This record gives sequence, C-alpha cells and structure tokens, in this order.
Amino acid sequence: MKKTITASLVLAAALGLAACSEKAQDETAEAANAVASDAEATVDNAATDVANVGEGAIGAAESAADNAAAATANATANTLDAAGNALKEGAEEVKH
Repeated sequence: MKKTITASLVLAAALGLAACSEKAQDETAEAANAVASDAEATVDNAATDVANVGEGAIGAAESAADNAAAATANATANTLDAAGNALKEGAEEVKH
C-alpha cells in the first residue's frame, strides 16, 4: 500500500514537471527511483523482522515443550522409585 501511495505521488510530481527541462525531469526520475528503492527496502526489512520474530517464537515454544517433557519424565521416574521403595518396605514388614 505504501508503494502504491508513493508511486502515485511520484507520478503526480512527474506529470507536474512534464513541461520542465530535461534536467529537471531526470532529477525527478532519480528522486522517484530513490523513493521507490527506500520504500522497497523498508518493506523488505519489515518482512525480515516479522520472520525473525516468528522463528524466535517457534524456538521458545520448542524449548518449553522440551522442558515440560523432561519434567514429566523426572516426575514419572521419581514416582516409580517411590512406589518401588514402598513395595520393598512392605515386603520387609511381611517378612518380620
């Protein structure tokens, strides 16, 4: 959308200067090209920034999932150890 607005303004300026000298027309064209290049670079930079943010969010989500899986595995192992110890203690009491 910014490119469309910028291009429209440049076109209007170019038409307004159509009766001017060739030098003025060349300068207007150069300015229009510079504005268009700046607008394109800005859009490209914004797209890159958005992509980087998305990648960072995905990485954070993956880390959170990995941490949750590790915590679940540790909790399961602790529970199984406690159950095994309880069975051993119960068996010892039955023996005596």
